[in-house]
Amino acid sequence: MTTVTMRGATALVRVATIALACGVLLGGCGDDQQDLRSWMQAQRGAMPTIKEKIPPPRQFQPFRYENAGQSDPFAQSRLASKGGAVPSSGIQPDLARRREALEGFPLDAIRMVGHMSNGQKNFALLQVDNMVYQARVGNYAGQNFGMITRVTESEVQLKELVQDAAGDWTERETALRLQESKMRETKK
Repeated sequence: MTTVTMRGATALVRVATIALACGVLLGGCGDDQQDLRSWMQAQRGAMPTIKEKIPPPRQFQPFRYENAGQSDPFAQSRLASKGGAVPSSGIQPDLARRREALEGFPLDAIRMVGHMSNGQKNFALLQVDNMVYQARVGNYAGQNFGMITRVTESEVQLKELVQDAAGDWTERETALRLQESKMRETKK
C-alpha cells in the first residue's frame, strides 16, 4: 500500500486540473464551422449552372487622330493665357458688380419651388437648403454669372457666362423647372 502525503495529493490535483483544462481547450479547437460548410455545400448544389457561353472580349482597334488641316486642340498657343488681352468673343462678366445671395450656390443646388405674380412682374421662389429666395428677371443665380432672363409659372430661364479652355467667355442657356413638393408626391 502506498501512502500519499498532503504535498503529493496537491501536486496530483494540480496535474489533473491542468490535464483537464488542456483537454477542454483542445476540444474547443475543433471544427466549429462544420455547420456553415455543410450549408454552403447544400447551397452550391441547389444553384443552377450557367450553360451559356460568355463571348470573348472584342479586339481593341486603336483610333488614330488625323487632324488634316484642323487646328490642334492641345496646342500650347491655344491653351496659353493671352496676357490680359480682351477675349475674341467680346463677352465678359461684370466682375465689379456686387454679388447676389443666390450666386453663392451652384445651379444644381437651387430648386424652383413656386411662382408669384403681382400683375406686372413675375417672381420665382427659389429654394437653397432650407431658405426660400424671391427672384425676378434681372437677378443673378448660380456660380457661372447666371442672369435670370425669363420667369414663368413652371420655369426660370437663365443665361450663364462660362469660360472655355482658351479663356473666351461664351453664353449658355439653362433653366430651372418647378419642383413638386414632397408632400404632394406622398399624397398621390
